[in-house]
Amino acid sequence: MKHLVFTVINELNYDQRMIRICETLSIEGYKVSLIGVQFSNSPKLIDKNFSQQRIKCFFKKGFGFYAEYNVKLFFTLLFKKADLFCAIDLDTIMPVYFAGKLKNKALVYDAHEYFSQQKEIITRPNVYKIWRFIENTFVPKFQNGYTVCNSISNVFKELYKIKFEVIMNATSIKTLSNKSPKKDKLILYQGAVNEARGLEYLIPAMKDIDGILHIYGDGNFMEQLKTIIQNHCLGVKVIIKGKVFPEKLHEITAQYYIGLNLVENIGLNQYYSLANKFFDYMHAGIPQVSMNFPEYKRINDQFEVAILIDELNPNSISKAINALLKDEEKYAQLVQNCSEAKKVYNWENESKKLIKFYKNIFE
Repeated sequence: MKHLVFTVINELNYDQRMIRICETLSIEGYKVSLIGVQFSNSPKLIDKNFSQQRIKCFFKKGFGFYAEYNVKLFFTLLFKKADLFCAIDLDTIMPVYFAGKLKNKALVYDAHEYFSQQKEIITRPNVYKIWRFIENTFVPKFQNGYTVCNSISNVFKELYKIKFEVIMNATSIKTLSNKSPKKDKLILYQGAVNEARGLEYLIPAMKDIDGILHIYGDGNFMEQLKTIIQNHCLGVKVIIKGKVFPEKLHEITAQYYIGLNLVENIGLNQYYSLANKFFDYMHAGIPQVSMNFPEYKRINDQFEVAILIDELNPNSISKAINALLKDEEKYAQLVQNCSEAKKVYNWENESKKLIKFYKNIFE
């Protein structure tokens, strides 16, 4: 039985993509281990059909945190019996590469995003230089890799002459067994509460929308978000619900009327994004407001499941949401389109590509 080890630098319980990947490969017959971070507020690990390990760090953020975690991860991998190491994004690529080379293990790079092109990186020149150097140095050393969309795959092929397979973050079609009826026209934002997610534009937009917005998630923009809500006196119309486990979030999503997938057009990572929530809303049968970016447009041209906006500002957001709230015929058509789209874009289809990818490595 081949042993595959995956490394992330986040909280294991909430990483939908890694849970799907690890569960799929475990069912396929691999021994699978997922390594992540033990944060001070980490909840108890949820039992899975694969092994999970957390690394505790003294430093909580910044360079000290990254350096400490990378060193501890390197030694963890060095003493780990495995056949393959897979680095998830640039923040674990160095320990995976060095430990893998020392132990002569197969190496894989899984790019969940175009890491060096995130807004919080490209807007900080010194930080950008570091991550760009890491990317240019180490990504070409991984001859086996996959990513979440065609746009990022094409960039890597152009830059590094390596073909990255595309395995999208599509939701499992079997996830929602009981779809709850929508009692009210509630609006949903789910996912990371981080920079470049359009939240500073969404909140003032709610002044012109006859509805209630619920926000599920957490992240580095949470304190700013609370301040914006307070400054606009929207505490009654915008309610922060916090983080919930993925299994519960799928059930919650189905109860909403509209989903929001807003991304600021700063950095190629945002422009080439194809977020989990885009598929989560689709599978829940919820029309959404999303961005007119390449990946969303490509799918929406095939199955219209969203109203796409060109510019991220309060007016464009409120106009799109109000269109869905008021045009019941249009809304019903988008709901029907969601049902057709999820037959094509689902984890059952994407997992076949994942299984083939790992099978080819060991053949």
